[in-house]
Amino acid sequence: MNILRQIAWLLALVCAAPVAAHPVPYSYVDLTLSDGGVAGKVTVHDADAAYALGLPAPARLRDPAYATAQFAPLAAILAPRIQLPPGERIEWQQIAPAADDNALILRFRVAQAPPAAFVFRAHLFTHDPLHQTFVNVYEQGALRQQWIFGAQAPAKTYYRGTTAGAVEVMKTFIPSGAWHILIGPDHLLFLFALLLLGGGWRQLVRIVTAFTIGHSITLTLAALDIVNPPAAYVEPGIALTIIIVGADNLLRGEGKDLRPWAALAFGLVHGFGFANVLREFGLPQEALGWSLFSFNIGVELGQLSVVLVVAGLLAAIRRRYPAAGKPITIAGSLVVIAAGLYWFVERTMIIPGGN
Repeated sequence: MNILRQIAWLLALVCAAPVAAHPVPYSYVDLTLSDGGVAGKVTVHDADAAYALGLPAPARLRDPAYATAQFAPLAAILAPRIQLPPGERIEWQQIAPAADDNALILRFRVAQAPPAAFVFRAHLFTHDPLHQTFVNVYEQGALRQQWIFGAQAPAKTYYRGTTAGAVEVMKTFIPSGAWHILIGPDHLLFLFALLLLGGGWRQLVRIVTAFTIGHSITLTLAALDIVNPPAAYVEPGIALTIIIVGADNLLRGEGKDLRPWAALAFGLVHGFGFANVLREFGLPQEALGWSLFSFNIGVELGQLSVVLVVAGLLAAIRRRYPAAGKPITIAGSLVVIAAGLYWFVERTMIIPGGN
């Protein structure tokens, strides 16, 4: 019995009232994926099955002969509530009572090989808004993923442990990483602040890559739940890095360019912010390494696209109007500092204590 099933039964025992006759509001679906197709097992409470079938006596379903007689109509009810990738069709095989659990076990198979990105959803008994379906996904002899579906839960995607599965992960998470850089105003402003002083393309790429290395370290640590500081510290910290870089642009002399080191150090803070975004997006545990790698590649590509546009524009202005270089740096840095101060105050006021 797996962990989710143990938790489900424990919750049912704790929450049950002596006068309640309602059964445990849980069902289970076990999926075993292979190149030869999908083998499935559905475990449902006999009271839920009886209600769906319109039968007055759930206990009769514990008789193998009677359960077999109800197999076809029950399968017809459950089949449309198990959503598989397009083109895949369930072939029901058998039913058997599980008398010790007051349950029925239905087995099915899907002859088609599952796609690299296997999309699935199940909500087996719609008459009960509290009913939940626990899903276990197995591949290559091991439990790879577990989901819980309620009435409103969206479909989930399982990425198979194949080359095609890794490609699907990359197709999903590289665009996601690039997109989250492009829609993150604080990260964009931080990059803008780093670019205001200009420099050669090699130097600018080093700055952006140092930022990527920094946030990749903390993003990975947070995604693996090794280090996971609360947003109440991370979000104001990101705003503070913006203020510091803007102020440094105004105060810097003619010494060594320390922007790559600043980008590396401050990237560590920004990485925790990316982790919050990625956590909301959802990390597939069965492909954790590939998803983190792909997300970071996407972030780097997004950053480089920003560098090409912003640094190219600043360089063109400096070439055409040489005297405008310093005023642009000063004005841009003041804007950066003002925005950073605004975000710092806003974030320390709105999310103190992590609220």
